[in-house]
Amino acid sequence: MAREKKPRKSPEWIKTLRQAYRVTREARPLLPVLLTVVFALVMAVGIGIGVILGRTIYLSLMTIPFAIILTLFIFSRLAESAAYSSIEDQVGAGASVLMSIRKGWTTTAGVQVARNQDLVHRSLGRAGVVVTGEGTNAVRVMMTDERRKMERFLSGVPVHEVLVGEGEGRVPLRKLQKHLKKLPKKLTKSQLREARAREKSVGGAKLPMPKGPLPNMRKIPKR
Repeated sequence: MAREKKPRKSPEWIKTLRQAYRVTREARPLLPVLLTVVFALVMAVGIGIGVILGRTIYLSLMTIPFAIILTLFIFSRLAESAAYSSIEDQVGAGASVLMSIRKGWTTTAGVQVARNQDLVHRSLGRAGVVVTGEGTNAVRVMMTDERRKMERFLSGVPVHEVLVGEGEGRVPLRKLQKHLKKLPKKLTKSQLREARAREKSVGGAKLPMPKGPLPNMRKIPKR
């Protein structure tokens, strides 16, 4: 008997692209029209230049990849905005953003949780420890407690505090990743490995993450 062929699974980048498109279209129903207009305008410019220079076919073909790239760039920016909008005001949104940083950082979500859903998360990278709080101003007390604990367990490792949200003294959710990446690197790779090994002994609570795509779609996955 012939073996039954297993259905081929779609590559991960296609699944991510479909999910991003679905979420973005929910936020912007006119997304297909907008992307079509962007592609058409770029093509029109390229064809117009080709007509003027007398090389219509050549420049038309050369314009296609530029039109695709620009369209994907516009889509990626819209998708990123929609991804943030889909998790804003959800419990654990800050942790979701922190955990979507793919390189250089590890995050333990919900190391401290209050009954009113104030949360504190702990991230560790070359810049040191970042204690992130989200919720009311009362979360600053828990942040201070976590900072002191880290200073005790990870002596010599820089500890930063970040309060997520809108308003003075807070970092907006959309700028949280960029804020962490801009922090000056103080630890060597070997020091970071040692700090991570010591951090494991501290432990931390588990916190459910908001459903939906993580807001890290500035670059469309490549095949």
